[in-house]
Amino acid sequence: MKKTPLLNIALSQLIASLGHGDAIVIGDAGLPVPPGVPLIDLALTRGIPGFIETLQAILTEMEVEQHALASELAQHNRAIFDAIKALALPGALITSHVQLKERSRSARAIVRTGECTPYANIVLIAGVAF
Repeated sequence: MKKTPLLNIALSQLIASLGHGDAIVIGDAGLPVPPGVPLIDLALTRGIPGFIETLQAILTEMEVEQHALASELAQHNRAIFDAIKALALPGALITSHVQLKERSRSARAIVRTGECTPYANIVLIAGVAF
């Protein structure tokens, strides 16, 4: 049995396969998945699992160098914005929601949560642990 909190096999395999600069997207239940981008669908029902809980679990295993958020998040979903800010992730990039969806086209995978609040999406860019 693993010692780290993240138990989902697909997420652990994804994180273990990342190289420096690779990106993954954690999205709300409504984020579109571009053709050809793998989807890890965790959504069970509205709000389960939540966006922040999913992000926190992924951060237990993933080395993050940079992250991108939609500028609309701060205005339309302050609770999620403040929760992300409290995690003190490195290298914030603020972009439009349209540009964030465009960035998702080159992601290694999109992780779909049960989050049903607006703009609850983030692009995590892998760093190196050495």
